[in-house]
Amino acid sequence: MQEKIKQIILEAIPDATVIVEDPMQDGQHLQAVVISPSFDGVPLVKQHRMVMTPLNDAFSNSLHALALKTYTPEKWDNQSAP
Repeated sequence: MQEKIKQIILEAIPDATVIVEDPMQDGQHLQAVVISPSFDGVPLVKQHRMVMTPLNDAFSNSLHALALKTYTPEKWDNQSAP
């Protein structure tokens, strides 16, 4: 499931770096971090739509929960810095 989610996101946003994890290890409560220059200047709600629309189409009934965080490369670097 994690790899399929990653592939769907990459098909929609080819320049993205995508990290999909299963922190509860239950296969139903996943989290994704998507880092893409395509998000530059795009409001957060639209960034999330860019990711979630293709996922909703693919997983209309099988994906229970996905925590999503989106970043531009610059914001990711600033967020990751100590």
